[in-house]
Amino acid sequence: MTGPDYYIPAGVLAIALAVKSPSFWRSWRSPMSKSIFVILTASAAGFVFGAPPTIERVNRLTGVANISALLVYCILLCVSCGSIVLLIHWRGGPEDILRRHTRTWIAATAVVIVVFCVLFRLSTVPIEHQRDFDTFYANTPFVREMVVLYLTAHLGSAAVVVTKCWRWARELRDLQAAWTHWGLLVLVAGFGIGMSFALLKLLAIGARWAGTDRWDSLSTDVAPPLAGLGAGLTTIGFLLPVVGPRLGSMWVSWRAYRAMEPLWRALQPFAGTGKPLRIGPTSSPEFRAMARSTDISDRLLNLAPHLDGSHHEAAKQYAAAQGCEPEAALIFAEAATIHAALALAEASDRAEPRQLPPASGPGPALPTLVSGTNGLARLSIQFSKIHRSSVPVGTARADGS
Repeated sequence: MTGPDYYIPAGVLAIALAVKSPSFWRSWRSPMSKSIFVILTASAAGFVFGAPPTIERVNRLTGVANISALLVYCILLCVSCGSIVLLIHWRGGPEDILRRHTRTWIAATAVVIVVFCVLFRLSTVPIEHQRDFDTFYANTPFVREMVVLYLTAHLGSAAVVVTKCWRWARELRDLQAAWTHWGLLVLVAGFGIGMSFALLKLLAIGARWAGTDRWDSLSTDVAPPLAGLGAGLTTIGFLLPVVGPRLGSMWVSWRAYRAMEPLWRALQPFAGTGKPLRIGPTSSPEFRAMARSTDISDRLLNLAPHLDGSHHEAAKQYAAAQGCEPEAALIFAEAATIHAALALAEASDRAEPRQLPPASGPGPALPTLVSGTNGLARLSIQFSKIHRSSVPVGTARADGS
């Protein structure tokens, strides 16, 4: 891996950090927010300081050969600690137990970092190695112990996260927790790849202990890309339960907005003289759907004089006789009534353009019977099916075909 191979994942993590920055600021006292901040920041820093160009600069500026290796080890250990702390608070439980577990993991991480620093200080590593530090110094006193401790800690923490995430994911089966369920599965994959990263490096170091360097490529060529992939999946896994519901809401609103278009266009002659809500290019899908549903409701009010209550009741009874559920029968009846009212209004306009004929029945309060973006979207879909049908509205099948 070259410099860009490290800086690109770091940039992606920095973007994720920027996206989450407002929520960090609003909920900084939350342990979960602090954990996510540490994970994203430390992961991005790990890639930046692990890149060969950065390693060279840091070593030159500090005047200590291979000091970057120690720095990267400490940063990645913080990522592991932050991930476990986040899971502890994510799962929840009694406050005193959460605090105790959090302090235990933070204290253990601090102790390991201190041991890293002591071992590095006692070692002799005069030759700079940007990509193969682990294997080149695999038999060097104190560095050997530091590398093994780092990989063991990394492997152990990843195993803990994978186990916790897998058990929790198996417990979450309801639809309301779907995003959390999938986020946990992505975390299992991400940290599972992180475990393979540590295992490959341990295999290469073990080969060095056995007196051969033939397996060095596992550490220098195979393991680093896996680290990048694992970090990417880990970031997605942590952000999915947070960003997923928002994306899901946007998608549902966008589908409703698009689904309401046929009815919205058909009611265009009844738009009235009021000023519609302004939809800008940056308007959210939720606002677009709300504005379109408001337009449809207003236009249905203007169409009300043409609505035939007896036609509505007959269409509803027909749909119920076909085995439709009450809600589906209501949707069909109102779609059929609107279609008939538009046809009647068009015929009346041709005969007397400036006069509206009175309704032949009491006329149901359609905008209140079916309301909301989802309800009007279903109404529009049914209306579109009836509109495309070649059979008369009165004999249209209740399933809309």
